[in-house]
Amino acid sequence: MKKWLHLSIIAALMVALVACSGGKKEEGASSTPSASSSKPAESPSANPSTDEQQPAADEAGWKSDTSPITFDWYLNFAWFPNKWGVDPTSQYITKKTGVNLNLVVPAGNENEKLNALIAANQLPDFITLGWWEEGVKKMVEGGLVESLTDLANQYDPYFFKVADPAKLSWYSQPDGKTYVYPNASSSPMDFQKFGTQFTSNQTFVVRKDMYEAIGSPDMRTPEGFLNALKMAKEKFPDVNGQPLIPIGFHEFGEDGNYSFFDVGQDSSYLAQYLALPREKDGHLYDRLTDPDFVRWLKTFRQANQDGLISRDVFVDKRAQMEEKIAQGRYFAMVYQRTDFAAQQNVLFAKDPNSVYIAVDGPANEKLDPPTLSGPAISGWTVTLISKNVKNKERAIKFMSYLLSEEGQKDMYLGEKGVSYDTIDGKDQFKPEAFNLMNTDRSAFDKQYGASHTFWMLMDTNMQLQWQPPSVEPFKQLEDWTKGKTYGYSQFDLINPPATSKEGINAKKISLEWGKVLPKLLLAKSDADFDQIFKDFIEKRDKTGFADLVAYRQGKYEENVKKLAEFMK
Repeated sequence: MKKWLHLSIIAALMVALVACSGGKKEEGASSTPSASSSKPAESPSANPSTDEQQPAADEAGWKSDTSPITFDWYLNFAWFPNKWGVDPTSQYITKKTGVNLNLVVPAGNENEKLNALIAANQLPDFITLGWWEEGVKKMVEGGLVESLTDLANQYDPYFFKVADPAKLSWYSQPDGKTYVYPNASSSPMDFQKFGTQFTSNQTFVVRKDMYEAIGSPDMRTPEGFLNALKMAKEKFPDVNGQPLIPIGFHEFGEDGNYSFFDVGQDSSYLAQYLALPREKDGHLYDRLTDPDFVRWLKTFRQANQDGLISRDVFVDKRAQMEEKIAQGRYFAMVYQRTDFAAQQNVLFAKDPNSVYIAVDGPANEKLDPPTLSGPAISGWTVTLISKNVKNKERAIKFMSYLLSEEGQKDMYLGEKGVSYDTIDGKDQFKPEAFNLMNTDRSAFDKQYGASHTFWMLMDTNMQLQWQPPSVEPFKQLEDWTKGKTYGYSQFDLINPPATSKEGINAKKISLEWGKVLPKLLLAKSDADFDQIFKDFIEKRDKTGFADLVAYRQGKYEENVKKLAEFMK
């Protein structure tokens, strides 16, 4: 959600995301050459002299040079499927600015690809990756990327007019410079301004027709939860000749599982459903050992013992899960809504009653409503400009264009007369484009390329002025999160560097949790569960957990002070 993107992130667009997410997309992209493999035609002067007349701070600098240039832009997301230049929106932006993009996407493991580019100093012109990823620190601390603030001061003061000072300050380094800029980012001031419109990706969903067929039971308590899964399995043992999967989750990975707890990213949907605090009296709170959290982990253990958890959920990857969601094989899911938007459309087209709806799921003993993660100032992804960049001036000016209201409108609505028009006095998507966006997002991306198909620097707050009202089958999922969505910016950027003592121990702990979580769910009894959990906590304590907490506490306190400054 962090892969909140991912992504996350985004009404119909959020098929791509978040954050959020914080958000991921389907597989299907292939690798393209790195920045070092080709040098397309560019402006006569790759890096003009600073002695030349520069535009005023209130003038869009990109307009001074719209000659053809191609930048390589690396996205550290193997699932990203789109190509620049095949749709009207990206063609329109290239025609307007002169900038063409060669989008570079890894074919396999993202971190291996990025680490190879870093080691060989072959970073493409632009790089986009999750803000939480270690590659960000490697590139910044390794001196491999440009300071955005330096580039702006030298080439394009307009950047400071369109960039959010709070976001620049949030990501500033000890040298006072900022090297990254986030997308889908919301500062505390944004929360004050737009908070009532904010939604979360975090949802507990059930298949509508099945849920209603078993009487729409209350699933907030362990007893009610288990009973609902049993009733669903008994009433619907098969879905189109294949076994029903009573409950589904996110992928299990080396650091855990977002649905339960990903210790590496300190991300837990279950903890948010249970409204567990992340701090108490100014001190970070250990949600993993909270009695309510342990009680629900044992509930899932019982579900497995009762034959209500399929073995598939422990091994399936994104592609397999998407196929099963499109088939409607899950009864319930602890999942983020934007990750199955395309599959939701498939179900809706077949039978509107077969879609997934959000309902109140696991809750704490007091049955408090969830406290879901909303947009944070860290955003979903961050974008950097490499020191290998072909043309520093054109790069920072293009970034300024993308951050500006003009650039955001172009990216979101596309070209007037093609994907949008002024209808009833308001700039909005043409009916045929809007319909396609809500029925086949993948086809919309290729046919129109708007609604932030290319989300690398999207401003999800600015887009609210053009965003059309949500429609089913997405509206119910979004509406369920409203009023339950909160900002947790103060808990971002608190992890230690991976190479530090605390960072090394943090990774050891998260890897151990990744092994322990499936064992807890597969334990044969509560007594076995207790022993496995006790052994993990003891091992965690021996692996420098206290020092790790102390480090995070210090960073958390710094964040609280910094965010307070943004509110003045």
